[in-house]
Amino acid sequence: MSDVSRRDLDDGIAARPAVVPERLVADGAATAMLEALAATGPVPHLRQELQQFGRLVGSWDLDVTYYAEDGAVRRRLAGEWHFAWVLEGRAVADVWMVPPRADRESTEPPPGEYGLSLRFYDPRIGAWRSTWHGPVHGIVWPFVAREIGDEMVLERTDDAGCLVRWIFSDVLDESFRWRAVKSADEGRTWHLEQTMEATRRQPPTGGRERGERQPRMLDVA
Repeated sequence: MSDVSRRDLDDGIAARPAVVPERLVADGAATAMLEALAATGPVPHLRQELQQFGRLVGSWDLDVTYYAEDGAVRRRLAGEWHFAWVLEGRAVADVWMVPPRADRESTEPPPGEYGLSLRFYDPRIGAWRSTWHGPVHGIVWPFVAREIGDEMVLERTDDAGCLVRWIFSDVLDESFRWRAVKSADEGRTWHLEQTMEATRRQPPTGGRERGERQPRMLDVA
């Protein structure tokens, strides 16, 4: 090859933009976004209020039960729930999925919901604003949450005019309970729709690794 042709070839290579695999671009974007999103703890001036949900930061394994109108158990299965400080420590974000990742063999059709809540304390109303995003079912549900006694109660009104409450209760370092109830008569009576028993996931210590298949609960539908 002549010097001229070699120089032309080298110039062409230098001018050509590098081709970066799509996966590397996606991984880099995800890393940058998560680094910008994550926080190490609550902002100091709202620390007390933010701990109402901040005490849930960590990873949890779930036993989830759904109920029929007559109160009978309709379905039971496993799930997972992950909470973290975000947005300079001004909010708590959490990712919830049923079934857990180890049991989600494909994304199409989706085996169940895989969604996100963003929660932040709003001093103007003395309460939390919490919005649930469920992309599998096309859901965006805004709630207002307050601590009532020893429970965190999220409330909204659905499209049919019914009151809906999601309630965190019996919150301990290693466990908590959650329930969803609905009222069609302005709160005089309530129908139980769903419950969850949450157990904090321990860091791997040579036993079950993160993401390893959890024992499945019986589907009684």
